[in-house]
Amino acid sequence: MSGGERHTVAVDVHLIAVREGEKGAEVLLSRRAGTVYAAGYWHFPSGHVDGPFEDAVTALVREAYEETGLVVAPDDVRAAVTLHHRAPAGRARVGFFFEVRRWSGAPEVMEPEVCDAMGWFPLDALPEPMVAYCRAGLDAYRAGVPVALHFQEPGDTVGHDPAVDRIRLVPAPVCEERWPESAVREFTERAVGRITTWTDVSWARQESRVWRAGGAEGGTWYVKVHQSDRFHRREVAALRGWVQGIGPAAPRLVAADALLRAVVLTAVGGRPLHGASYPPQQQRRIFHRIGQLAAAIHTSAPPRPAAYALPLAKAERHLNGARPHLTAGDEEFVRTTVAKATGLPAPDTLPTHGDFQLRNLRWDEAADALYVIDFERSEEGPAIRDFVRLSDAWHGRPDLLAAVTEGYGRPFTQDEEAHLTVLSALDAISGISYGTTHDDPELVERGRRTLARLRAAQRP
Repeated sequence: MSGGERHTVAVDVHLIAVREGEKGAEVLLSRRAGTVYAAGYWHFPSGHVDGPFEDAVTALVREAYEETGLVVAPDDVRAAVTLHHRAPAGRARVGFFFEVRRWSGAPEVMEPEVCDAMGWFPLDALPEPMVAYCRAGLDAYRAGVPVALHFQEPGDTVGHDPAVDRIRLVPAPVCEERWPESAVREFTERAVGRITTWTDVSWARQESRVWRAGGAEGGTWYVKVHQSDRFHRREVAALRGWVQGIGPAAPRLVAADALLRAVVLTAVGGRPLHGASYPPQQQRRIFHRIGQLAAAIHTSAPPRPAAYALPLAKAERHLNGARPHLTAGDEEFVRTTVAKATGLPAPDTLPTHGDFQLRNLRWDEAADALYVIDFERSEEGPAIRDFVRLSDAWHGRPDLLAAVTEGYGRPFTQDEEAHLTVLSALDAISGISYGTTHDDPELVERGRRTLARLRAAQRP
């Protein structure tokens, strides 16, 4: 401290009440009136922390009721942004802006001596004039920053002036953990109660996002936002359908929102088998259980006869994307494999996971339990479809293949072996094409390894 009297500032609180309107999100604003600062200007419902013993959230709840009649529970208050601001002819203050999306009652003017109007306004159609520092707080909130500065100079207008914008955004530190958007958080808390911790557990790839959510009372859930409507529909249909037939081996659907493409799921134990290391005897036991789990999936609903056609039409498109990374003979091998497949009989269709691989299988050694997750690629198809991405795991280990088929209850038929080769080749060039386009060398290398394995198996 530089000496002299310690600097103090007033603390104010601001209510960012948000609702969904016909044209998107809307915020509640009130127009100041009477002898108050900035009379005639629009502003958030706001006020001051009332003395040294009132905290900012309590002040927000109190001011919301006193000014608008809205009853807000403290647990429904969310931190939006902290603004260090100064009016053109005033001292510096600290303002806490809080987002609220849930309340009781309807807003109305409760203090007509200081407020003469109140209404909901779309974020892209805000009224004029608006108090400059209030608009700065809203802009910072929409930018997603935790802190902002807005120090006006003598001569600046009280109202927001785009030509003289004093806002300075202070970004959050770069970190791996990212919270989901507020609408997803609200959806989750409606389903399971207040969440106190969010941990981003998504894959490094920019696809669907997944968070582990810790409840205020100790529960744990997983919240997933799908990358497309199609993936969302698939996962929800599976979780509401055949997944229930495999018992505790899968998470349960708690809630789903088609507009957000979001689901809330119960947590399962264990850790992914991808990258895990176990002694050979334990590996065989795990793969036996994998076969049993595959059988449970495939018998969870009656099969439909001869209703599946191999996706051969996609071969040319995938080859065009994969060609720069193919080795000599790969393209000819794929074309020959696809040509032979045209004479294969159509297999029965039944429920399939669609992405049945070690990354989506979790083993809980303490509980002696195997779990499967991630059903966004689930659809009806041939049983052998679920062994395409798993087959790399038993390459060079006939004991693991034997453990899988023993757990499955039967070996693969000759036609299934042929379908497995075709589907594996198509999956390989699809992965190489996608990995090339999306700068994912892991997918490219996996596809190249699969093609090398398939070609080696075809040699006399």
